[in-house]
Formats: sequence, structure tokens, C-alpha cells
Amino acid sequence: MNKFIELTVSTTHIGGDLVSDVLWGYTDSGVVISDIEDVIALARDGRAWDYADESVFKADKTVLVKAYFPIDSADKTLGAVERDLAEMKEKSPLDLGTLETVKREIDGDLWREQWKEHFKPIHIGKVVIVPEWIKYEQKDGEIVILLDSNMAFGTGEHETTSMCVEFLDKYVCAHDTVLDVGCGSGILGIAASKLGAKEVIMTDIDECAIVATNHNMQLNGVKNGKVLLKNLLDDNTVKGDVIACNIMAEVLIAFAPFIGANLTDNGKIILSGILVERLNAVKAAYTEAGFKFIEEKIKGEWSALVMQKGNA
Repeated sequence: MNKFIELTVSTTHIGGDLVSDVLWGYTDSGVVISDIEDVIALARDGRAWDYADESVFKADKTVLVKAYFPIDSADKTLGAVERDLAEMKEKSPLDLGTLETVKREIDGDLWREQWKEHFKPIHIGKVVIVPEWIKYEQKDGEIVILLDSNMAFGTGEHETTSMCVEFLDKYVCAHDTVLDVGCGSGILGIAASKLGAKEVIMTDIDECAIVATNHNMQLNGVKNGKVLLKNLLDDNTVKGDVIACNIMAEVLIAFAPFIGANLTDNGKIILSGILVERLNAVKAAYTEAGFKFIEEKIKGEWSALVMQKGNA
């Protein structure tokens, strides 16, 4: 029977996805986020439970992020993980909690099936994100995107991703080339393709993201997509009519003076991954770079923007 080391990291609601990104850099065996805030949000929205005990709303808000590593390589890998976590805590202005880690040895592959239970079909307007192992009956008018959440990165659950998909649904036209910058799982580029884009180009600087995106493109039969291992800003010959960037605010601000070179005249850029308190700073950076504000969305602690190049 195979043995694994389960690593549990204690963090905050804001830190959950950041810690998950670090862990996905070292494993393809699974990452699970246990966040009581997600339970509370679903309970208040009435989207998942008819009733939630009041004790849920008073529970400890510590977020636990778990990842799994083959035991034969765990010592070296976990050392690198803990160094990355320590560096992130030192440099980040966000409250990431203690980032305390706990390790335990587990037997077998039962957890592989258990963590899949956390993923269900996600409805974002007419788009439905479906884990590829779930049999889903498509309804009239729905656009189904199959996603292998075991690969890595975005699954559609997070507010930042869902806001991007909503904006893509609103702004992508049949003649458009769409760029997905920092593509991760490829979910935004695949969504753009299925929403009618002429061409989608997905870029990332992480080789794991390129593998995940190519895999998910094949799952969805996307034929009009390209996946590039590069920093988009290094190549202004790659241009889009719509650019989608779901990246943290500090990176978006750094992109502002340069990314217009990759956008066609009067093209639109969808910016997400922005904590609400950083929204005005991102908006100001793009306004200063010559973009026109179109609209914004806010969901919980997160926000997204649409800006347009030029004055049209």
C-alpha cells in the first residue's frame, strides 16, 4: 500500500488560495482547502444548505490547507515548501495567519477520492464548471467546461474566477482574440473559447500550469487555443481584443504601464484577484496608464474590474 505525508498548513481566509498555490507547486497529488467562511457564505446565500446550525457562524475561522506528498521524497520537498511559506509570510502585507505546519503519515489512496468530494459542478451564469470525474447532464442553454481539478490552479470556486467568467460572458464577441494571462488551469481561456471567441491564447510562466491547461483544453475539445510558456509582457506581438488577468493586485499594478502593448485599440482588459481595499489602487494605475473605467464587481472580500484601452 502506498504511503504519503499529509501536510496541513494553518492560515486565514485570505491566505487559503495563496498557500494552496505554494503547495500546488510541489505536488500533483491533491490540495484541499477547509474554510468555514465558505460554509457560512453558502449558508447565507441558501445555495447549498437549507439550514446551518448557528454554531457554524461562531466557529474558529482558521483555514486549513492540506496537501499530500509521496513519502519517499517528502523530506526534501517539505523543506522547500516550508521555506517558500516563510518567505511569503515575510514579504506579504496580508494577514496570512501562523502558517504553522503539521505532518502525518497516511496509508493508501483513499484520500484521493475523499478530496474529490469537495468539488461539485459550479454554475456561473450559463457556464457550468464540472469536475471531469462527475457525470453531468447538460441542460439547454448551458455551456459546460470540464476541469480536472487534480491538475492544479483555478477550479471556478473562487469569487475572483467567477467574476472573470461573468465578465467574459458579457464582453467576448465572435471576432475576438482573447488572452488569458497567468492561465493556471486554463479555465478562463477555455471559457472564452466556449463563449464564442475566435482565438484564445493562454500564457503562464509556470510549466505545471502549461501542462494543466493543455490537459484541460483536450478534455474540452478546444481547437482554437494556443498555450505559451512565457511572460506575456516579453512579447508585444501577441495581441488580444480582450485580456483576462486573475492575478494579485500588486502584479496587476506592475503590469499597468506595459500590458496595453498586448491589447488592440479599444480592447478591454478584465482584472481580477483584487482585494476590495486594493481596488482603487488598481483602478488608479490603469487610469494613469491611459485606460478608461468600464465597470467593477465586488464579491465578499474580492473585486474585479473592466478597463478599456483608449477613449472609445
